[in-house]
Amino acid sequence: MVFSIMSYPQNTHRRFCTKLFNGTTYAKYNDPIQNKTTSVHALARQLLGPSYSAGVLELNASDARGIDVVRSKIKGFAMNKVNLPQGRHKIIILDEADSMTSAAQQALRRTMEIYSNTTRFALACNVSTKIIEPIQSRAAILRYSRLSDEQVLTRLKQVCTFEDVSYTDDGIEAIIFTAEGDMRNALNNLQATHSGFGHVNQTNVFKVCDQPHPTTIRAIIDYCV
Repeated sequence: MVFSIMSYPQNTHRRFCTKLFNGTTYAKYNDPIQNKTTSVHALARQLLGPSYSAGVLELNASDARGIDVVRSKIKGFAMNKVNLPQGRHKIIILDEADSMTSAAQQALRRTMEIYSNTTRFALACNVSTKIIEPIQSRAAILRYSRLSDEQVLTRLKQVCTFEDVSYTDDGIEAIIFTAEGDMRNALNNLQATHSGFGHVNQTNVFKVCDQPHPTTIRAIIDYCV
């Protein structure tokens, strides 16, 4: 679900924590690239500590999400008693919740109401209109946006230093350009370029990403004009 949590301002981090443990958190943005689920996992790991494995249940796109799953797996987890740090709650993470059937969402709504004292629900989706209104009205909605170029640049340089990656400034700029605010894409392109060429520069990045060089695009536009 990242959007790396380290990319958030500190006040946003605290606000997310507050919402997560004061009610259902419904994290959404109409874009599948922003690592919404990862951010919830990062916060859950920090807040639950050693109890993270026992206190978190995630159902992702590969799991069946029909009404039977809600009535059995989700309800069963919510009913179980788990030793957690004082004042903490179990967390159920539903990735791509907008793919759940309407009947399953209705069953989920009821489960959320019954176990609100012991369990928090984090729903991540790409299309908010596919989430039924009764669930939306019970949720704190967080909208995720793309990372700024400065945030991507900072993380890329940290990774390059840690992994001893040879790079040029124009190579990093090319990765930022091709990533379009997606940290996952930026890191994948960095790794692919380093693995393929051993050096990250502008030419190598555009070869790996299979994108035309900006100067080529500019030349084509100038020619058309």
